[in-house]
Amino acid sequence: VQLVEAGGGLVHSGGSLRLSCAAFGGSVSGNAMGWYRQAPGKEREVVATMPSGGTIWYADSAKGRVTISRDNAKNTVYLQMNDLKPEDTAVYSCSMTVVLNVEGANFRAWGQGTQVTVAS
Repeated sequence: VQLVEAGGGLVHSGGSLRLSCAAFGGSVSGNAMGWYRQAPGKEREVVATMPSGGTIWYADSAKGRVTISRDNAKNTVYLQMNDLKPEDTAVYSCSMTVVLNVEGANFRAWGQGTQVTVAS
């Protein structure tokens, strides 16, 4: 599985960005997808998750400002971010969790990440 993110950049407070995560070797509709971020000096934290079936989940910091979605035809997951704030500055990475067997063994593939910088 290979995940390739794009769409990061520099924006000012209140701006918007749409990140994309193209998947190769795995299906975004058949596996759980997620967006995470890691700011300098901080641990990686989850932003939003989208199971193959079920309820989408957002971190409290993302609710109302962020939307995760997928395009099955393009095998791509998106993260639309609005009203960005300086504290949203981080490297954003997408993940795909692939279940290997009925016992639930799985592995998680990661993309290389894309930098989002929000200037005040």
